[in-house]
Formats: sequence, structure tokens, C-alpha cells
Amino acid sequence: MAKHNHSAVTEFILLGLTDDPEFQVIVFVILLIIYLVSIISNLGLIVLIQFSSQLQSPMYFFLSHLAFVDFCYTSSVTPNALANCLCEIKSISLYACAAQVCLFVTFSVCEVFLLSAMAYDRYVAICNPLRYIILMPRKLCFQIVTSIYIYGFIMGLTQTVSTFILSFCDSNVVNQFFCDDIPLIPLACSDTQVKELMLLTMAGFNVCFSLLIVLVSYVFIVSAILKKHSAKGRHKVFSTCASHLSSITMYYGTIIFMYLQPKSNHSLNTDKFASVFYVVVIPMLNPLIYSLRNKEVKNSVKRIIHKVHWSSHK
Repeated sequence: MAKHNHSAVTEFILLGLTDDPEFQVIVFVILLIIYLVSIISNLGLIVLIQFSSQLQSPMYFFLSHLAFVDFCYTSSVTPNALANCLCEIKSISLYACAAQVCLFVTFSVCEVFLLSAMAYDRYVAICNPLRYIILMPRKLCFQIVTSIYIYGFIMGLTQTVSTFILSFCDSNVVNQFFCDDIPLIPLACSDTQVKELMLLTMAGFNVCFSLLIVLVSYVFIVSAILKKHSAKGRHKVFSTCASHLSSITMYYGTIIFMYLQPKSNHSLNTDKFASVFYVVVIPMLNPLIYSLRNKEVKNSVKRIIHKVHWSSHK
């Protein structure tokens, strides 16, 4: 019978991305630059949407929450990873590790369902433009986002509890730069079959269900685009979805690679570097993609710069 006793392990040692001291400095600098760009761009996008009267549609409401989730998502992992780059012993306490797992899973789930909510929003806007405001009132958008946060937290808490009721009594060395289920499960000395089944089932359900919403939404969107007679009209409609499609492709592609491949195909070293992409890089790219490809966002930035310029010359 497995012993559910955590006294044997009070902390975990994170191997990080490299054990080469010189390369650790390079990794630290790269991670720091990416993290600072991510924080500035996500918080900047939230502030811009909040205070720009031109960006008050449901699409930007969801986008502001995607930026918030990306900010929380990367902030739950990156600061600790940066600190560990400068430490000889990369340790994290049992409770801090559990908190990191909970936050990471929570915001991962929120991310996929926010992307699916944004796909549904684009479907309504393109296929029912005259009824868009009626079908997507502010109250409904708020209810959707609130439900996503609640569901994400439930998933995070469930996965965390199911991981940390396992016994960790042999090795405490985690082959990753943050606490995650995949490298933690092999360290358990109790039976992990239930946990592995839970991880695969919940990850599979969340990814597949949210992706189904995205795919169905885009089937109707593509159908609506093809019905437009002018090439200019088709290009205009498609351009409004291009940023969202880029985010979906990057995030879902990496998540599917990480969590839905067979256990026998897992390479922790490969997973480690793949996780850098979706934990650190994607939260930086999302606001940049939406800002650089979106005329309304760029115009709002120009208006703010223009106002600041005029104010400074008065």
C-alpha cells in the first residue's frame, strides 16, 4: 500500500535549462529580455484597451483578458527560473512547487478557453454582424470570462492535489526549469496510474473541447468569407482573424506536442525546451501579434502618442 507521506521530501531541485555556468548567464539574459518585453507588452495592451474608447468591443474585452492570463501565466514561472539561473542550487520548496503547479495549470486552461471564446466571438462578428452587439452583450462576455477563470482554477486545484497526494520519497530532482506534472510524476514512489490517467483525460478534454469550439467557429467563418463576392471583402474579413489564428496555431500545437503524445514518446529534455516556447515566448508574442497586425490597436496607440505629444508642447 502506498504511503501518502510528504515528510521524506520537503523541497525539489530543478535542473533548469543548462548546467553550464557560462551558458546559464546567456539563458538568464535571454529570458530576462523576453520576460520584460512580455510584461510591458501585455500590461500595455491591457491599459490601452481599458482607456481607449475605440477598443471597447467584445473582441478587445477578451483580448485584454488574454493579455492578463499571459501576464499571470509567464509570471508564475519565469521569475523563479531567472533566479535559479543565478543560483548554484536550484531548489524550490514543496509548497512553492505545488503553488506553481496550481497557477501554471490554472492559467494554461484559461488560455485555451479564452482562445476558443475569441474564436466564437469572431464567428458571431463575421456571420451575424448586424446582431453582433445584441448576441455578445457585455454581461455575457463577463459571464464567459468569469466561468473560464473559475473552471481554470478548479482544474488547477484538482491536478495539484492529485499530484501532491503522491509520495515523493526517493529522488527530488526535477528535470525541468519549473514545477510541472510531467517531470514530477516519474519521481513519485507510489502508484501513479490514476494520476497519469487524470492528466491525460483532463488535458485531452480541455484541449479537444476548446479546439472543437475553435474549429466549428472557423468552419462557419470560412464559409462566410467564401460567400463574399469581392476579393477586398474576403481579405478584410480574413485579416481580422489572422492574429487569432496565429495564436491558436502556436499555443495548441505546442500543448498537443507536450501533453497528448504517448508516454513512450516523451523526452524530458525535448519537453523542457518546448515548454520554454509556450511558457515564456508565446506570452511575449501574443500581444505583439495582436498589436502589429491590428489597425485599430495601432491607431489607438498613435492617438495616445499624438495626445502626449500635444500635451508636452502646450
